[in-house]
Amino acid sequence: MFLHSAGRCVGAFFLLAIVAYGIGSSLPGQLAGTALVVLNSVLVAAIGALVFLALRRSHPGVAWTYLVARGAEALLLTVGIVLLDRVGVEAADLAYQMAMLSLGLGSLPLCLAVSRLHWLPRWLAIWGFAGYALLAAGSAAELLGAGVGLVLSIPGGLFEVVLGLLLLVRGVAPATGARPTNAVRPDTAPDTALR
Repeated sequence: MFLHSAGRCVGAFFLLAIVAYGIGSSLPGQLAGTALVVLNSVLVAAIGALVFLALRRSHPGVAWTYLVARGAEALLLTVGIVLLDRVGVEAADLAYQMAMLSLGLGSLPLCLAVSRLHWLPRWLAIWGFAGYALLAAGSAAELLGAGVGLVLSIPGGLFEVVLGLLLLVRGVAPATGARPTNAVRPDTAPDTALR
């Protein structure tokens, strides 16, 4: 039951974060814009926390990686809006690209884990992996001076919209009859009966 309700929350948070950051970043220097970017950061951190709770037993390394990546993204996006107001566009862009690099790299193992657990359709997990890999590559390229980050972020951005809608509608629900690849089969389970 936790996975179902947490999945719906994560879906809603994905969609709300996209809207909050999109509107907030288009209002530079305004209190409403800053508040929306900070709201986005809170939602991003909440996504990381919920995913951590869902994966901490089955994939603890992935859970911690994603939690740290989302935390870094949230912090860097908030720092970016502060830097924009105080230092300028270049510093804010640097913080933004570092946030997207963190998100891209931290989400790669997550896509593999949810595919193995059958929490998402395989095609969607593959799309997510490819989208986040392109996002990370685009952010790294931007940090090195090549202006291709926006184009390379499109597949990952569209993935997050589709993922958010899917999770909002159905939560996390393994495919019918699917069994996670790391599950113990009943016929091979260790004998724990007292002798």
